[in-house]
Amino acid sequence: MDDDLDELLDEVEKKFFYSDSTRSESRTDSTNTPKYPREKDNKRSDPEDIDALLEELLDEDYDGSTPVETEPIPKGSKVEGKSLSQSEDKKCRPVFLGGTSIPNGVGTLLSQRSCDQLRCTSCDFRVLMFEDQEWDSSCDYLFLRNNMPDGERLRAKLRRSKGKRAYACQCSWFSARDLADLGQQPQLRWVQGSVCLPAGPSHESPRVDLRKNYMCSRIRTRSK
Repeated sequence: MDDDLDELLDEVEKKFFYSDSTRSESRTDSTNTPKYPREKDNKRSDPEDIDALLEELLDEDYDGSTPVETEPIPKGSKVEGKSLSQSEDKKCRPVFLGGTSIPNGVGTLLSQRSCDQLRCTSCDFRVLMFEDQEWDSSCDYLFLRNNMPDGERLRAKLRRSKGKRAYACQCSWFSARDLADLGQQPQLRWVQGSVCLPAGPSHESPRVDLRKNYMCSRIRTRSK
């Protein structure tokens, strides 16, 4: 594979980076010009054939028939990628609210847990939670509007209530002791916060990207 690639690069070099005069001198004076590997009898020199051969080489990378040695990926990167994909798949179905006796986590019909990753689709604020607290009856929209998300200032409208959990965004508030289905609370425009992933890499195989970069670097180096 590497020998075919070197021969291909030599052919591209001779085709596009050397003048006709240089190629003529290479036939007559072998002492002043670099020696090229002996070309095979059936080698194709037409530009279209060169492109076709490149495609064949890249196709082999897609098929995985020719392994390409690459530097090992750091273990931290693998763990990070795995955790991102797992977080993306973990969705609460349905989304539950609840008091402090109900653990936070990914809620399902079988594993009833209160969601702790909520945001409001109306004000676009993350929903804050306060353990063993409930909202005072005097709490209103204007208070939240002026004080969210300052937790210390919000405590002015919170009351100690063991076992309860107080929820609030910038426009809505809710206190819960027992398990509550968010879908049954139409006044709350809260949803589970989506996981934001980084820009993915190219859809092309990493082996193909590596091979392309290798060929381009070889051509640029030889053309200097």
